[in-house]
Order: sequence, then structure tokens, then C-alpha cells
Amino acid sequence: MTSLALYIHWPFCKSKCPYCDFNSHVRASIDEPRWRAALLRELASGAEATRGRELGSIFIGGGTPSLMAPTTVAALLERAAAHWSFASDIEITLEANPNSAEAARFREIAAAGVNRLSLGVQALDDRALRFLGRGHDRAEALAAIELAHAHFARFSFDLIYARPNQTVAAWRSELGEALRRAGDHLSVYQLTIEPGTAFATAYARGDFELLDDDTQGALYEATQQVLGTAGLPAYEISNHARAGQESRHNLAYWRYRDYLGIGPGAHGRLTIDGGKYAIANHRVPETWLGAVERDARGSVARAALTAAERRNEMTMMGLRLAAGLSRHDFRTETGDEIETAFARDRLDALVGGGFLELDSAGLRATAAGRQRLNAVLERLLA
Repeated sequence: MTSLALYIHWPFCKSKCPYCDFNSHVRASIDEPRWRAALLRELASGAEATRGRELGSIFIGGGTPSLMAPTTVAALLERAAAHWSFASDIEITLEANPNSAEAARFREIAAAGVNRLSLGVQALDDRALRFLGRGHDRAEALAAIELAHAHFARFSFDLIYARPNQTVAAWRSELGEALRRAGDHLSVYQLTIEPGTAFATAYARGDFELLDDDTQGALYEATQQVLGTAGLPAYEISNHARAGQESRHNLAYWRYRDYLGIGPGAHGRLTIDGGKYAIANHRVPETWLGAVERDARGSVARAALTAAERRNEMTMMGLRLAAGLSRHDFRTETGDEIETAFARDRLDALVGGGFLELDSAGLRATAAGRQRLNAVLERLLA
């Protein structure tokens, strides 16, 4: 059987960041032994459905999983190793915040078996960190990066750009400092206003203004130039890495490989008896917890994907990658050729317009196409 990716979701945060639309929740108190038992129970249920598969990667995300006790992290990884065989080079990532209390746990998290850390730095400027509602300051971010260097052979950190009043010159300077402190991977996201977030309310109220399209475009171009020149080109729209240092777990998503989701709000895509199934868990933590304690699984939906849904999902994920859609992988997954899977007039128009490239290797978005990928996908998949 092909390699399997495992995602484990810890849904709790100390506070909700104003830009965040992830399935994260703030609770006055958490019964961690009860939550650990539930995650282990759903893990066992997932193992039954994927018996015989090898784990190529594990990603513990959230929420803020660095709030978990390292003993909980160790228990999850030990149980995963009992249920599945591990690839010899398995990547095990945990998301962490840079505040000093959580950074103090990095040594124990590494000892528990985590071999890659993903740090939510978001900015290297105190004013920007306050605007973004982060619970750490610049000094804590820099200290956490140093600890990540000390305890993990591989680590990455996130930055958010296109913040109000941000200039291209200031962003180039911030990227330069990030590169001096980074490992071999950086995730760089453009600020967007997501429905239902605190920023959506504040923006509608007129509390701040977004940058105009031209400035946002210039910031994007500066990001590509600065990081590409430094040897960390974009292998995905928002992710940059040296060759061989890409996030293997996230590549499993973007290449439309199978993955199992554990925890509140987690999703999965599993190939079973030749069909591909979409699985979604209850989002509300307490609802998920009750379902797992009652039924050993927290899923609220499980559906076989149609051929068209598989084609669309694979295309939406694959065109995020600089390498694009592999012709071989596309044929294997969909049973179709790229040229016949889409309306030929739309495909030809996007290729002719310089937004897509099609050759013997497959289909990929050009630099111009990746910058406006939502519009390209809307046109291609219409």
C-alpha cells in the first residue's frame, strides 16, 4: 500500500488571533487526560481503517499543540508507532507558538519524537505582532527560533505580510532578517480577511485599511525575489524551501495522497477498495469528544468522491505547487488525460494567456498564474 500521512488536531489556544479562521477554541480549563484518551481512541479507530499502511509523515497541528504536555505528545507518537510501521525517514512535525513558556518545552517535545518544528512567528516587529494579536513579542520570537535551532534538525517559521501600512522596503528588510535566522524552510502568507474572524468585524467597522492591489502585488514579487535569490524558492504558493527541505506532510496534501485526520474538525482523504473517501470530523471540540467516547470515532460525514470531485480536488491542490500536476499521477487518480479532463477552449485560453503551462510532464501554473490562482481555477473548473 502507498504511504499514509497522519494529521492530529489539538483544538485549543490561549487566545484567538483576530485573523484566524482555523478550528481553534479558547477554554477556561482542559481535562488533558480525558482529551489524550479520546485522541488515542480515535487513533486506534483510524488504524483499523488503514491497516497495513506505512506512515510517511505525522503533523500535530491546531490550535496550539505546544500547549499539550510533552507526555501527551509522546503517548500519541508511541501509539502511532504501535498501529503503523514508520517510514525510515518519517517526518514528525508539531506546531508551536514562540512565547517563552511554550518554548521551554522544546527539548521535551524533541525527546518525545518530534523531529520538525513549525513556529508561528508571524512578524519580527513588535507593532505588527500587537496588531496581529500575537501572545509573544519580538524578543520571545527570536529566542524561540534559537531554541528551535538547538533542538530540531529541521524547523520552519511563518510570517504574515501585506499588513496595514507595510512598505516594500520594510518587508524586504524583515525578510532579510528572517533569512539570517531561518533554517531551510519559511512559510509566508499574505494577510486576508476571513469571514467570521475578529478582523472581519474590525475591517467592516473601518478600524484599519488593507493595502491596495498594486502594493500587495509588489510585496508578493519582493517575496519571490528575496527568498528565491537566497536559495529558498517557492515550491508552493506560500511555502519556500531549499531543495529537499520541503514539508513532506504538506506535499502529501498538495499531491493528493491519502491522509488520515484525527481530532476535532480534522479531515481525511482515504483510498479504500479503489474509491476515494472524504471524511470530516465534528468541529466543536465537546461534540467530537462525546462522539469519540461513545463511538470511538468523531466523524460527522463520510462520502465517496465522484470522478469529477477527485479531478477538481486534485487540480486545486496540485496547481498550488510550482511543479504542478504530474501527468502520471493525474491519470492514475482520475483515469483521464489532462487534455480531455477539462474544457479544451478554457485550457487553451489559460495556456495561451500565460497562466498555465502544459507539457509532457504535466500541467502547472506559471508565476503569473500562481499569483492569481483562484481566478485561474475558477475559469479552468467552470
